[in-house]
Amino acid sequence: MKLPDRMARLRRFLLLPLLLGGCSPLTAFNGLVPKDGGVERAADLAFGDHARQRLDVYAPDGARGRPVVVFIYGGSWASGTKDGYGFAGRAFAARGFVTVVPDYRLVPEVAFPAFLEDNAAAVRWVRANVAAYGGDPGRIVLVGHSAGAYNAAMLALDPRWLGPDRAAVKGFVGLAGPYDFLPLDGPVTRAAFGSAPDLPATQPVNHASPGDPPALLLTGSDDTTVRPRNSEALERRLRAAGVPVERRVYPGLGHVGIVTALARPFRGKAPVLADAVAFAGRVVAPNR
Repeated sequence: MKLPDRMARLRRFLLLPLLLGGCSPLTAFNGLVPKDGGVERAADLAFGDHARQRLDVYAPDGARGRPVVVFIYGGSWASGTKDGYGFAGRAFAARGFVTVVPDYRLVPEVAFPAFLEDNAAAVRWVRANVAAYGGDPGRIVLVGHSAGAYNAAMLALDPRWLGPDRAAVKGFVGLAGPYDFLPLDGPVTRAAFGSAPDLPATQPVNHASPGDPPALLLTGSDDTTVRPRNSEALERRLRAAGVPVERRVYPGLGHVGIVTALARPFRGKAPVLADAVAFAGRVVAPNR
């Protein structure tokens, strides 16, 4: 069997758990997919009292003073676990970033803004503790997929969540994020945001303002779960506010494919990891 045929069969085998069980959690996929080496892991570190207020840290071997990626997974604000995203944590760590993957409370136990409060608490933990794992607490890039991209965008753009700690956020990378989804027209968004007293304030597009950290907005042309128009809308608002922003659309890529493209066997589908790493490297450069 030729190598391309074997790789195609491997990809189909690894994607089977996603086809059977949805894109989140990705625990089965994470258990099967080959991962990057040269990375140390510290697991289940507490940043709060709740059972889901735990995080994992992935660090390059011998890390010291390295920039930090906080990777926030998606799952409609209602599902997901950090244990499904070791492939993402290791991918960024293997490229020189101390990478933190937090869990957070989910719908229906909580609704907006509890999941934002949890992710903000995780970032504050990073600020206080990541130096012990080789990270630089003053150089943080927030990366998120889907609902996680929403969470990351809100932390980056709305100063009420991080307060003075937002100054350490040097950039934001959103993979297929929902940034502009009013009115609430489905059970997912109504469950997460229906009780919010000020719905416009829940939308990342309404928080774009001068001085926000630079943003990289990535989406797939074939995403029918979170339409690319969300990234287009946020790009317009950030650009109008004078915020550096880049947007890229990957042809033929869907909502699941944009995050699985971070995994080793799928990087040929689209340069999601390479683009995110290049952007992150620029915004954390010491001379910025």
